Amino acid sequence: MKVWPPLGLKKYETLSYLPPLSEAQLGKEVDYLLRNKWVPCLEFELEHGFVYRENNRSPGYYDGRYWTMWKLPMFGCTDSAQVLKELNECKKEYPQAWIRIIGFDNVRQVQCISFIASKPDGY
Repeated sequence: MKVWPPLGLKKYETLSYLPPLSEAQLGKEVDYLLRNKWVPCLEFELEHGFVYRENNRSPGYYDGRYWTMWKLPMFGCTDSAQVLKELNECKKEYPQAWIRIIGFDNVRQVQCISFIASKPDGY
């Protein structure tokens, strides 16, 4: 069993321990999201890509929890190709951003899935 490297490689979110996903693998993840009737949405972050503490040391408070939303949530989306098209547009607009795909359950009003879909070069 390995110990978390304190100054080593940062892990960002779900699936970050895996090698970067191919477009086909991302499509399968989005298909899973859609099969569960979750609403896809893309968010991006330009500086850190992970939760950090900078402005406050209170328990439970973290900076970096909220990322900028790329357009509106994709209500009514039924095809993973639509989500991947938006992902590519976001990558084109912000090539040095972390981009994640999230899925919301609009009945329970909760986020059910979130994973990094793109990282800047060198990460």
